[in-house]
Amino acid sequence: MLYAGATDGIYRVTGVEGGNDFETTKVHDAGEVFRITQSEGIDGLFATTDTKLQYSPDGEEWMTLSLPEEEVYAVTASPSGEMLYAGTRPAKVYVAACNSGVPSDAEAWEEVDGFQELREQTDWGIPRHDGLAQVRSLQTHPAAPDRIVVGIEVGGIYVSDDRGQTWTARAIDGFDAPHTDDIHHIELVDEETMVASTGSGLYRSSDTGRTWERLDTDHYQRYFREALSHEGRIYAGGAPGSSSSWEEDTDHALFECENGKRLEQVSSPTPEEVAVGWCASDDAVMTGTHHGTLLRRTSSGWESVGRILPSESTPVRYLPLSWVTAQ
Repeated sequence: MLYAGATDGIYRVTGVEGGNDFETTKVHDAGEVFRITQSEGIDGLFATTDTKLQYSPDGEEWMTLSLPEEEVYAVTASPSGEMLYAGTRPAKVYVAACNSGVPSDAEAWEEVDGFQELREQTDWGIPRHDGLAQVRSLQTHPAAPDRIVVGIEVGGIYVSDDRGQTWTARAIDGFDAPHTDDIHHIELVDEETMVASTGSGLYRSSDTGRTWERLDTDHYQRYFREALSHEGRIYAGGAPGSSSSWEEDTDHALFECENGKRLEQVSSPTPEEVAVGWCASDDAVMTGTHHGTLLRRTSSGWESVGRILPSESTPVRYLPLSWVTAQ
C-alpha cells in the first residue's frame, strides 16, 4: 500500500502495480506534508507537516502529536523505539520517550540540549527564508544505535554519536558549488554511508560525512530534493534550480547510479516534471513528481502509473511517499 503527502493532507494510493484500478483516496486532512516516514522501532506512519506531527498506527486513523513548534519537517525513532526525535522550523531537535506509547502532547517533548547549544553558536538560515532554518532530515541506523544525523536547510550536516549530547559538523566543502549547506535530504545507505541532496549537487560520503564525493558532475540539473538508495543503486531527480523556477526552466532529469559510480541520466516519461519524493515497494522503486505523477521503475525503464494529484492541481514542492507492506 502506498501513502503520499501533498499540500492538503495524506493520500492512500492503490493499484500502483498497473492496470485500470489506480486510485487515490484522501485519508487525513493536514497542512503541507514534508515527509511520510516509517521507523523500525515504532509501528505505523509518521507525517511531518506545517501543522504539527501526524501519526497513524495503520495508515487509516490519524492523530496529531503536539510539539512546542508548529512546523515539523523531519522525524525519526531510535532503533530500539524507546525515543522519538523531531526536527522543526526554527531549526530545533526535540526528543520524547515512547515507553508508554507515542507521545500525544507537547509536554512530553524536550529540546535536545546539545543541539540547542549548537544552534545558539551557529548562523543558520538565509534572508529569503526569513532568516530562519529548518531541520529537513533526521536519520538513525540500527548498526549505530547512539548516532543521530541531522540535515539543516540552510545550515549543513551535523552528527551526534551520543544520542544528541554533543555534535560535530560534517561540512560538504572543497567543491565549486555555492549551496552545499542547503541540505534537503540525507539518505543513509548504511551506518557509515550517506547521500546528501542539496541546493548545489548530490554528494556521497562513506565515512559519516568526514569526506565527500560529488555524484552529479557534468550535469546541468544540480538542484536535488531527495534521493533513494535501494539494492545497490541510487535514484534521484534533479532540476536546474529551486522550486520557483520549475515551471519556467523544465529541463529536469531522472538519475541513477550504481554504488561507487557517478550519476547517469535516464529516460523519463515526464521530463518536464521534477521527481521530488521516493520510496521502494516490495518489487519496484517509485517516485512522485511536482505535478503529482507517480512513476515506477520497471526492468525496461521508467513508466508513468497515474496521477496522485488531480490534473488541475497546483504544482507542489513536496510529494513524499511511503510504502507499507501488506500484513
